[in-house]
Amino acid sequence: MAAAKPNVQPTRPTCCLTIAGSDSGGGAGIQADLKTFAALGLHGTSAITALTAQNTRGVTAVHPVPVKHLRAEIDAVFDDFPIAAVKTGMLGDARIVRCVAHELARRKPKWLVVDPVMIATSGAHLLEPAAVRVLVDELIPLADVLTPNLPEAEALLGTKIRNARDAENAGKALRVMGARAVLLKGGHGRGREAIDRWFDARGMLELRHPRLPGNYHGTGCTLSAALAAELAKGATPRVAVRRAIAFVQRAIRRGFRIRAGGLVVLVPER
Repeated sequence: MAAAKPNVQPTRPTCCLTIAGSDSGGGAGIQADLKTFAALGLHGTSAITALTAQNTRGVTAVHPVPVKHLRAEIDAVFDDFPIAAVKTGMLGDARIVRCVAHELARRKPKWLVVDPVMIATSGAHLLEPAAVRVLVDELIPLADVLTPNLPEAEALLGTKIRNARDAENAGKALRVMGARAVLLKGGHGRGREAIDRWFDARGMLELRHPRLPGNYHGTGCTLSAALAAELAKGATPRVAVRRAIAFVQRAIRRGFRIRAGGLVVLVPER
C-alpha cells in the first residue's frame, strides 16, 4: 500500500496593491497592473479610483469612484493582505489624490511607486489641474520611486525638456519634491535608443535600450507595476528598475494590434 502523501500547503505569494483607474479595454490601468503582478509571480490586489470607457484608440468617458468607497477598498485590502509594495496610477482629481496620500501615510507600505498618470497616450487628460498641487505636496513626498514620462515631468515642473541636459536637470528637480528615487522615462524622446534616467542619492544612471517601432498602450502602467513587483520580491531599487524595463521590452515584443489605427496592447509574460 502506497504511503499517503503529506498535505503540503502551497507557499503564500507576495502581495502587491495597485491604486489606479480601470481600463475597459484591458490594456492599461488596473488590468495591466494585475496581469503584470501575476506574470511576475505575485498576488495582485486593487483599489479602483475611476471607471473609464477606454480602448486602444482613446478614452471616451471617466467616472470617478466616491472617496468613501475608495477608502473602503484600501482598508479592505490592507486589513487582510500582507502588502509588500503599492503602486499608484490614474488618480483623477484632488479629493482622490488626497485620500490616497492620507491612507498610504497611515498604512506606511514598505515600498511605494507613484506613476503620476496625467495624460493618456491618446492625449486625454487623466488628472485635473487642481490635483497636481496635491500630488506634489502630499503624495510624491511619500514615494520611494516616482516614474514620470517626459510630458508628465514637464507638467510637474512647468518647464520644457528638450535635450539630455534638460532631462538631467528635470530628474534632479523632481527628486527635490521628496521621492527617494525618480525614473524619468524616455519613451517620448527621439532617436534609435530610448534613454530612461534613474536618479537617486547615488546620482544619475542612464538605462539605454533599443527604441522598438510602433505606439503602445499601457507601457507606463506595466513598467511601474513591474518595478513595484520586483521591489516587493526583494530586489534593490537599481536592480528592480533594470528588471522592470527588461520585462516591458519583452511585453512590447509580444504585443498585438487590435485594429488599424489603434495602439499595440502589451502581453506581460515572465
